[in-house]
Amino acid sequence: MLDDLYAGALADADARRESLPFAAVEAAALDRAPALDARAALAPAAGVKIIAEVKRASPSRGDLHAIPDPASLALSYATGGASAISVLTEGRKFKGSLADLEAVRNVVDVPVLRKDFIADPYQVLEARAAGADLVLLIVAGLEQARLVEMHDLVRELGMTALVETHSADEVARGLDAGAEVLGVNARDLSTFELDPDLFGRLADSIPAGVTRVAESAVMSPADVAHYRRAGADVVLVGEALVTHGDPVDALTRFLEV
Repeated sequence: MLDDLYAGALADADARRESLPFAAVEAAALDRAPALDARAALAPAAGVKIIAEVKRASPSRGDLHAIPDPASLALSYATGGASAISVLTEGRKFKGSLADLEAVRNVVDVPVLRKDFIADPYQVLEARAAGADLVLLIVAGLEQARLVEMHDLVRELGMTALVETHSADEVARGLDAGAEVLGVNARDLSTFELDPDLFGRLADSIPAGVTRVAESAVMSPADVAHYRRAGADVVLVGEALVTHGDPVDALTRFLEV
């Protein structure tokens, strides 16, 4: 599944490159106003911080919510106290787009994450050109040299990488690449099974000074509390917000943990 997701994302990026060549997207990226300081926005604090996600669908759950107005949803997240907004831009399985990210960037004043299957410099430049402040880099999908290359480019463009891991070995690789914001995803991207205790087993291997982000397996305030007790500085929440009748109410309950 992970290989297929990367193959599709790269094929779609190649198609976009036909109409917007590398030089053009690079110029657009460099012409953007400086990225917001996402690392500061997500820095450890007295309370848990939330990255709230604009997510229409997923390979494991299918359609979640139509989200006809991603900007409106993101604005409600920001108003409700989210420290950053994650936008799925993968179109085949998650039904997102870069247009969603641009729409969100235009209405919120908190950092915005491009969540996609990033493996090519063109995609990183696209992220900055669309206004992203954070870019997801999944260790499981990248050889170490490419991970370092992508991480370095993200930093050169003034953005922050959210480096996603799923094992002790991947945590070590992420740290070796220079990760300053490191996520542990409870969802195995090969089987899509969930392990809510994975973050707790890996948290001690993430040194002080690196922001710890717990991802997936969040449906209730109790799940956020579970991650917080295990050492999470930030929790990324998607499905539980978009499927809730009142996403701001759900976000408020998560932040009260």
